[in-house]
This record gives sequence, structure tokens and C-alpha cells, in this order.
Amino acid sequence: MKTFQITSTLKIAVCLLVLFGNSTYAQKTDKFMGEIVNYDEEAVPKYILPDPLVTTTGLPVKNKAMWEKSRRAEIIELFKNNVYGQTPSRFDSIRFEVTKTTDTAMNGLASSKEIIVHIWNKGNTIGIPVVMFVPNKRNKPSPLFLLINNRSKRNTDPLRAVKSTFWPAELLIEKGYAIAAFHVGDAAPDRKDSYQHGVLDKLYPELLNQKNGMKAIGAWAWAASRVMDYLETDKDIDAKKVALVGHSRGGKTSLWAGALDQRFALIFSSCSGSTGASLARRQYGETISLVTKQFGYWFADTYKDYSTKVNELPVDQHMLISLIAPRPVYTTNATEDRWADPRGSYLALINALPVYNLYKSNTALPPQPPAVNSPIIKSTIGYHFRTGKHDLNVYDWERFIEFANYHYQK
Repeated sequence: MKTFQITSTLKIAVCLLVLFGNSTYAQKTDKFMGEIVNYDEEAVPKYILPDPLVTTTGLPVKNKAMWEKSRRAEIIELFKNNVYGQTPSRFDSIRFEVTKTTDTAMNGLASSKEIIVHIWNKGNTIGIPVVMFVPNKRNKPSPLFLLINNRSKRNTDPLRAVKSTFWPAELLIEKGYAIAAFHVGDAAPDRKDSYQHGVLDKLYPELLNQKNGMKAIGAWAWAASRVMDYLETDKDIDAKKVALVGHSRGGKTSLWAGALDQRFALIFSSCSGSTGASLARRQYGETISLVTKQFGYWFADTYKDYSTKVNELPVDQHMLISLIAPRPVYTTNATEDRWADPRGSYLALINALPVYNLYKSNTALPPQPPAVNSPIIKSTIGYHFRTGKHDLNVYDWERFIEFANYHYQK
């Protein structure tokens, strides 16, 4: 019997066929939680995306002034009411407590800080712990990457006994960037039976009884903005150059937080899939029905109403990406993560271009997705599709650094 060696080129070609085209290599359907999961491009239904540049009353948006004065706010409210929930911006007071510092971290290459962001509202308070490292070799405030950590706190170990590729702090310091992180569980535990214990029940309990009130993702996005409140006060940090990073559910959150809070200079969303960077109307991989069945506590209760009528949803995820304009945004996918619909994620970027074009942004997205491990860096909208699994790893972080370097050094 003959045997054949599969070359790296062939592996990449097969991955592209499986994920971005029709292929006999692909398992075209699966079953999860009693539902058929579609992985067949030919079975993607015909759909019409809502136009980000047409108002709900049918008026065309012809320039950035009209976008900024009316349509942008209109789309944010549509997302608040139908997807992520109403996200409050007011609270009674905020205070920042630096609990621990050292200037000898990473063998003297960095200074570390541990901070608690205390927020009060209506007589109650919560604290959001933050871990941060700043390079010691600097002659001005450092740009910073802030991670929304949706994995174990071991990944952001302040003592560096554990060095995780999910948060490669040493790499960022070496490249001249500060790096910080907060954990989602300190704002809202990532569990359907306890997500409300934190931001929601302590500070905004009224939202728990509102069908369009925020839940976990809204609370995490809110917490990211409170960390940004602190970063604006830290003289070691260039608050005009804070990049927000999230993976998976954290990647959904980074896009939503970036849409709401324009202080974040760059937005990175890794493998965020359904209700992140992927178009819902494609109904490929994880759908609204599946994500709300399993993780309904991430979203407003209103979102479940679209489980079987996605075409009635007044928004889709290209409009979320549009809300980040004109700031740079970068999304990722992986070859072993069909669940996150890589093609649908790329199409969301393509369909956000009309808003970026209002600003005459330098976008360099080809009409079709790029080849595996061929990142798009020199563009206001960046993207890569890498080999591997659903993860955030060193390859991703290296591309994020390249993207940040490009935009900060222009």
C-alpha cells in the first residue's frame, strides 16, 4: 500500500477548503443541544444585512458628521435593546488603590503594580483588581495592552511563577509595551447561576428585572471602562494608546466595550464567533439559538427573541465593528474553530468598510479572506486566520504588536 506525506502547503489548502469553501473533507453538519449545526457553505441561507449607513427611518448617511451625530448612537441603542443590554455609565464615585508595587519584576526589566478599582453606587461598592507591568526602560509613558481575562487568574499571575501564552507579559515588556489585565469574575462570575453577583446586584440591581438590562458581557465591558478610568490617572501609561484585547467571550466583550468607550485606541478580538465578530444571519456554526441556550446570561433577555427569527434582528455584527470606526480594529480566527465561522467573521469586516470609508481610512482588506497565517497588518481593519485551535497564543500577540506598532508609528 502506498503512503503519502502531507506537505504544509497541502495542509493549508485543505484548511482553506474546509473553512472557506465547499469541501468533501468537511463534516457539513453536527448536532449540539438538540440542534443541527451547519458547516456547509451551500446551506448558508440567502440573507440581507441591515445597512449601517441607512437610519431606521430610511435616511441615507452620507458623511461622518451624520454618522456621528445620529446613526452611530442609533445603532448603539439597537445593540443595547436587542443584544447586550442597557449599559449604565453613571455611578456615585470611584477610587483607585495601589496595593502592591515592585520595580524588580522580570529580573529588573519591569515594574509591577497591583491595583483595585473601587466603585460605589447607591450605597454599595465593588472592587475590580488589576494586574499591570510597565517596562523599566522607557523615557515616556508606555502604550498598554489591557486583557479581559476570561480564563483562570493563573494566566495573569502577578508573581510570574506561571508564564502563560494566553498573556505573555514578558513578550510585551520586551517590545516596549505595558500590559495589564482584569478578570471577568470580579465583575460578573461567568456562570449562569451567579453572574449577577458583582456589578449587577451590588450597583445596578434594577437591570436584573429589565428584559433589556445588561448581563455578564455588559458587566465585563463596563468593568473594562472602569479600568480605563484608572489608566487615565497613571503617569506611567500613555492613556491615548490603550489597546483592549479579548478572546472568545472576552473577544465579544472587547468589541462591545470598544464600541461604547471611544477612549480605547485599538480593539483586538480573538476567535469571538457568534455575537462577536461573526455574522449572525449566516447561521453557520454557533447560532443565536445555540449561544443563548448555553450562555443566555451573557446577553439581554431580548436577544433570545431572535433565536428563530434572526432576519428580524435590526443589527448584525458588521454594525458592531462599524461602531469602532475610525479607530483600528483587528479580529482573528483559527483553522480548527469552525464553530466561530471564520468566513462570517471576515465578511463582517468587509461589510463594516462603508463606515470606515466615511473617514477615508486606509483599509487593505482583499475581497476574499487571506490565506492561512497571512495576517493583514497595514490596514485600519486588521485580520488573521491562523493554524490551530480556539485560543489566544503567542502568534496572536505577535501580530497584535505588529498592528499596534504600525498604527502608533505612522
